[in-house]
Amino acid sequence: MKIVNTEEFNETVKEGLTLVDFFADWCGPCKMLGPVLDQVDEEYPDVTFIKVNVDDNMELAEKYGIMSIPAVYLFKDGEVLNKMVGYSDITGVRRFIDDSLQ
Repeated sequence: MKIVNTEEFNETVKEGLTLVDFFADWCGPCKMLGPVLDQVDEEYPDVTFIKVNVDDNMELAEKYGIMSIPAVYLFKDGEVLNKMVGYSDITGVRRFIDDSLQ
C-alpha cells in the first residue's frame, strides 16, 4: 500500500473507490492491521488502497475527525461511504468492504 501526502490523497480519493488506512508509525494495532490490508488489497482490484500517516498529515486527520487509530475509511468519488476504527482481522475487513459496497 502506498503512503500518500495530502495532495496525493485528494487526487486519489476524488474518483472511484478508495480505502484509506489512517495510521501512525508508533501505533501497535496499526502495525498489525497493515499486513491484513495488504492481503485484502489483492482481493479487491476495483478498490485503490492507500495509507495516510496522521502525524505527517494532521490536517487530514483533523478534517475527517480521526480521534483513534487505526482508522479505515472507504471513499467513493470523494465522499466517505463508511469507516472502521481499531484493529480488525481479515474476515472483519472483508465484511467492512463488502457491507460498504452493497
